[in-house]
Amino acid sequence: MKHFLFLIFPMFVLGQSNPVNEVRKYRMSNEHELLNVYFDFLRIPNIAADLPNIRKNAFWIADHMKSKGISNVQLLSSKTNDTPPAVYGEVIVPGATKTIIFYAHYDGQPVDSTKWANGLHPFKPQLANGSLASGASLIKWPSKATPFDPEWRIYGRGSSDDKAGVFTIINAYAALAKLKISPSVNIKFFFEGEEEAGSTHLHEIFNQNRDLLKSDIWVICDGPVHQSGQKQVVFGVRGDTHLELTVFGSSRPLHSGHYGNWAPNPAMALAQLLASMKNAQGEVTIRGFYEDVIPLSSAEKKALSRLPPVEQALQKELGFSKAERPGTLNENLNLPSLNINGLQSAGVGKLSANVIPTKAIASIDLRLVAGNDWKKQQQKVIDHIKSMGYHVTEKEPSAEERAAHDKLCMVVRSDGYNAQKTPMDNAMAQSIVKAVSAALPQSPLMLPTLGGSLPLFIFEEMLNTKPVTVPIANHDNNQHAENENIRIKNLWDGLEMFASIMIMTK
Repeated sequence: MKHFLFLIFPMFVLGQSNPVNEVRKYRMSNEHELLNVYFDFLRIPNIAADLPNIRKNAFWIADHMKSKGISNVQLLSSKTNDTPPAVYGEVIVPGATKTIIFYAHYDGQPVDSTKWANGLHPFKPQLANGSLASGASLIKWPSKATPFDPEWRIYGRGSSDDKAGVFTIINAYAALAKLKISPSVNIKFFFEGEEEAGSTHLHEIFNQNRDLLKSDIWVICDGPVHQSGQKQVVFGVRGDTHLELTVFGSSRPLHSGHYGNWAPNPAMALAQLLASMKNAQGEVTIRGFYEDVIPLSSAEKKALSRLPPVEQALQKELGFSKAERPGTLNENLNLPSLNINGLQSAGVGKLSANVIPTKAIASIDLRLVAGNDWKKQQQKVIDHIKSMGYHVTEKEPSAEERAAHDKLCMVVRSDGYNAQKTPMDNAMAQSIVKAVSAALPQSPLMLPTLGGSLPLFIFEEMLNTKPVTVPIANHDNNQHAENENIRIKNLWDGLEMFASIMIMTK
């Protein structure tokens, strides 16, 4: 494959000035304008199920791209009606022989505004003079003569996950265009609108636009930088799927005094069932759970060995004394996992009552690594439930089923996708690493797998192109939770890294 191997050098090696420095100077001169625009973007609610507002986001992105000189801007939708569109655009560079597609998603996780800190609202972005969790406070927008402190943070839903990616990618190109610095590669932009809802229609969009989405590599912007604060280039992501388990007791709530010790308690039964799935060392005890995992390559093991240790500092930051299982954080991220995301039964706190509940529900999250198949992984859990004596149903049990089975569990399966990995010696991926290095004071870390999940398996399977992930958000950004935030320095670093990728040359 000699035609695929080529040397990459930052453009400034060949010229008199460093284009990344020029981009930095441009950004420093335009911070107020850039962040004003970003705040406008963050004010548009972006929950995937809220289709009218999702479309407003898509139209905003499309208009922003057009205003920066990006061509062929269009909304790509599946044939299914009323689904979030992807926003596409391109910059075709005369003489360029390689094409990079930049990906980020503009939808966000559902929000409960009552859980956000006092003075915050998910869709009313606010500035803070640091991390609120560390005692910082909200501040007013500075005068134009006052520069933005890079340690300040922007609070709002999507500020880090993942409107930060959309914003920095577009404005990296915009900075180059303003400076009349020509990219060395063809650039395509693809911004998805339902990643947080499982990317349900992504395969349809890919299938309908295969020619439009041809490229040599995808550069994915999602997720956080390393917990040490160092930037990273990640060569894989875990797969993901979910199960919801419901265990049943009596057909109506019972007085715990009159019926306790006699009527079955579904909350206790569910707790015992869940406890049977893991041992005291944090290992999943479900039969065959780890058996199809593809072992790490020597290059991947070497990359993991080079990561700075963060475990002790993280445990102190997060307030726990012992990890669930032995090994480093990133060693464990390269194994499949089973997590309980939520439990529900009768009331607690002020709503607690002396009752035996009628049912108990658990939401289970399965993260997958290379070698796992998401459907098989689901089935392993279901087979384990059966081995514990449960009759498993996929719908609410009938009165006849309740009478026939002393242990009942309803299992609702979600969709899912497999893990994806790009070999660490992939030529184009290594070119991305070199370009990112040119924008940073120190080379980025290289990780085999990101802890989070993205449907990159679909990218490779349908478009036959490898992806690599370049995260930009601070590790303590509270993504998927209340008080989501982005450190301003991370936003600016992302803009410069993406500009550097766009100008990488042979």
